[in-house]
Amino acid sequence: MLWDAETAAQYDTPGEGMFSPEVLDPTVDRLAALAGGGAALEFAVGTGRVALPLAARGVPVTGLEMSEPMIERLHAKDPAFPVATGDMATTRVPGEFTLVYLVFNTISNILTQAGQVECFRNAARHLAPGGRFVIELWVPELRALPPGRTASVGVNEPGYILLDTYDPLNQQVVSHHFRFDETRQATLGRSPHRYIWPSELDLMGQLAGFELESRHADWAGSPFTADSYSHVSVYQLQPPAHSSSGASVASSVRP
Repeated sequence: MLWDAETAAQYDTPGEGMFSPEVLDPTVDRLAALAGGGAALEFAVGTGRVALPLAARGVPVTGLEMSEPMIERLHAKDPAFPVATGDMATTRVPGEFTLVYLVFNTISNILTQAGQVECFRNAARHLAPGGRFVIELWVPELRALPPGRTASVGVNEPGYILLDTYDPLNQQVVSHHFRFDETRQATLGRSPHRYIWPSELDLMGQLAGFELESRHADWAGSPFTADSYSHVSVYQLQPPAHSSSGASVASSVRP
């Protein structure tokens, strides 16, 4: 299992990386505003990196998580935090929410297009009319691949190298995480993903009844451009089409 006890134990880096205030504060600010005083549901809540500070802002937050070790780490921080165990593409959590969110590229952990569409549909099942589904996702870096190459270095910093290997035909990528110190020893972790183009993500939203409301390059609201490495996309659940309009369309069709 990808999100096992070893991964959960290494996941938290308090005050650093994705746990740093410069990363977390804009994320929580934006989500609190989008919740609009209602309740929020985090798909793949993990160890509570975003959910706990969001709840501390007064937003009622519930988590959904399939990894028991991750839930154990979360409950070590807050034993009373509400978490349902299950798959973000299929599991129904009791209650109705104004906001469902999925951060840090996690929708790409679903390895099929059909499964990713079901994730949108599951978000829609949890939302009140007009509710929002927020996704943070990286933009596929295929432009970084020289002709004939299938791998690119995403990060190269002291003690850590990220190498991504691509299968463009099937929109699959495996991230290889190399961690090392001054010795000859190194550790390797791998995580498979299905990458999604922004336009494809929008179509998934439409299939589930959503409409794109906004897209920015980051949580602070920077403009999204052709050179952006990631995006924060906000989808709003649209009201169902009236049956009367469907009838009028049907009546205009000729055999």
